[in-house]
Amino acid sequence: MSLLITNIGELTTNDPELGVLRDAAIVVGERVEWVGPAAAAPAADERVDVRGAAVLPGFVDSHSHLVFAGDRAPEFAARMAGEPYTGGGIRTTVAATRAATDDQLRANVARLVGEALRQGTTTIEIKSGYGLSTLDEARSVRIAREFTDEVTFLGAHVKPADSPDGYVDLVTGPMLDACAEYAGWVDVFCERGAFDVAESRRVLKAGIAAGLRPRIHANQLTMGGGVQLAVELDCASADHCTHLSDADVDALAHSDTVATLLPGAEFSTRAPYPDARRLLAAGVTVALASDCNPGSSYTSSMPFCIALAVRDMGMTPTEAVWAATAGGARALRRPDLGHLAPGASADLIVLDAPSHLHLAYRPGVPLIASVARKGTFHSLCVEEGHLLNASGPHHPESPHKGVLS
Repeated sequence: MSLLITNIGELTTNDPELGVLRDAAIVVGERVEWVGPAAAAPAADERVDVRGAAVLPGFVDSHSHLVFAGDRAPEFAARMAGEPYTGGGIRTTVAATRAATDDQLRANVARLVGEALRQGTTTIEIKSGYGLSTLDEARSVRIAREFTDEVTFLGAHVKPADSPDGYVDLVTGPMLDACAEYAGWVDVFCERGAFDVAESRRVLKAGIAAGLRPRIHANQLTMGGGVQLAVELDCASADHCTHLSDADVDALAHSDTVATLLPGAEFSTRAPYPDARRLLAAGVTVALASDCNPGSSYTSSMPFCIALAVRDMGMTPTEAVWAATAGGARALRRPDLGHLAPGASADLIVLDAPSHLHLAYRPGVPLIASVARKGTFHSLCVEEGHLLNASGPHHPESPHKGVLS
């Protein structure tokens, strides 16, 4: 069935030809069928009047670590009191994750995916990486696959304290064999204290040989060789990119590798923010993602990341919204996501605001009035069949509801 969403005050399409439309409408099924002026909208099976609200593509969160157990709030408090972040807390989460049951892990992923959906995330990538054994990594990617098609095998997160020797052999051998069935991506934390460039190259090449596409944690804590390796291996994204040389920026600018920036990590670790303005000025494709994890960025809020990117990373609100939608789609190499043009997946957000600018202008305010995924509304404020926002009720002929799968 087709649905006409009309009386849109501002429609952000992320399409270079359509641009931002005023007084717009959009017709959707599972995909976008038509976009244009509200006065010219064709008939559809159902109709929703959003009464001047802004509509934009659903957020594409291309970097998260949701399969875990435990809590590291004391670690966060210690950092806020002045202790440095080293990444060593990952092993704390590994112990808790290994001790958890499948149902406990599954419930935590469901909670966080639902939390993200309520904040406008319609596509989310989920990594493993808190098992660090063949059994626990395999169950992590298997559970992640229950919630998203964008699953990443991150057995090379850090080396386990109980068996660091020969760990790369394990990751590139039996562990990869056990995980490749459930994952579409392979990742590695290329960083001091984790995996060096040579080890990272081995991990990514083994994943590629097994049919997985590569992405990489690069240059988060130091100006290492992760970004150059990402470009060498045509990684879809180099994630973090906090410490970059001119050569790194130039390499990214002349490649298809997306620089995925994770401002929630800098917020939580008090590290310097990446210089998004420098990357954009060089012509690098930039994405924003949450990096949701229990240690260094325990947020699932893409609107929060947008606000941080504008306030502390030199991005304009429009650039940040593009990076959180179309940029994330490019980081996942998903041309069907992140824009609202005919043929795209009908993943969209209705804001309780007149413009996408309010996502940065009103930080911390719950502005996501409703979310549609593949044309099905997941309404956040539903009363007697009406979509609600602060300006009053919207009256669909029948409510669209559902859950994020």
